[in-house]
Amino acid sequence: GRPKVAFVFPGQGGQWAGMGRQLLAEEPVFRAALEACDRAIAAEVGWSVLAELQAPPETARLDRIEVVQPLLFAVEVGLAALWRSWGIEPDAVVGHSMGEVAAAHVAAALSLADAARVICRRSRLLASIRGAGEMAVVELPLAEAEAALRGLEDRLSVAASNGPRTTVIAGEAAALAEVLARLTAAQVFCRRVKVDVASHSPQVEPLREPLRAALAGLSPGTAQVPLRSTVTGATLAGPELGAEYWIANLRQPVRFAGAIAALVAEGHAVFVEVSPHPVLTPAVEEIRAAAGASGAAVGSLRRAWKRSFACARA
Repeated sequence: GRPKVAFVFPGQGGQWAGMGRQLLAEEPVFRAALEACDRAIAAEVGWSVLAELQAPPETARLDRIEVVQPLLFAVEVGLAALWRSWGIEPDAVVGHSMGEVAAAHVAAALSLADAARVICRRSRLLASIRGAGEMAVVELPLAEAEAALRGLEDRLSVAASNGPRTTVIAGEAAALAEVLARLTAAQVFCRRVKVDVASHSPQVEPLREPLRAALAGLSPGTAQVPLRSTVTGATLAGPELGAEYWIANLRQPVRFAGAIAALVAEGHAVFVEVSPHPVLTPAVEEIRAAAGASGAAVGSLRRAWKRSFACARA
């Protein structure tokens, strides 16, 4: 029988100059999806997704969060359309942080206009706090990472639980340095993440009201594909994806490991990371292996490589 397939939509990290260009030239389905995203995003920000993706290195703006997040959203939506055109349909979708916006649109719970509104306004607000905090990966289970932050909860948070022993912490730079020094002394692996915005931490608290105002009037509908939340851990019906959900999406920890474990337990065996470069595929494989479940996790594209057709047309 056909294995159950889950589409996985990551956040930042997989972007690279030149991503999507070959697909734009050779795959009409991908290009049509990107053109639709281009129109929706241009209505929000006034610049062109297609132009940015094809910009020369000297003018590329992939270092700007308010540019890279809409671009990644568009590429993820285009890749999902391409997989579907080849007959690879998801039985569930899951998104990590900003990737939840693409997942919600692919599940048909958000219209393209509403999804563009969320990703563009969310990223524009994040740009306003650039440089205010830092993030780091620590090789600890979620509970132990939370214990390491005890007494610093007003300055630091667990930002994401990505695997059984892979947790991201985020917040004020000085407090983060204190925790990392303590963990290093205890011989716990940890390293800073190359970002300049501490999402999912106390640093984003000032954005609550602006984001609530910016996303007032969203009209989420019923999901046509099961959408596993990495905020609540539940399968979402769709109508709950209003402004309050996206505030929680930005502030609360990304419970990715728990969401993937639940999908594995439900019998999902093939996980397709829908992104320009695999970011979460190793974590998915680790979670699947820990559960003793058969299956596979595959990417869609690879940085500076030609298209990967893993599982495509199979």
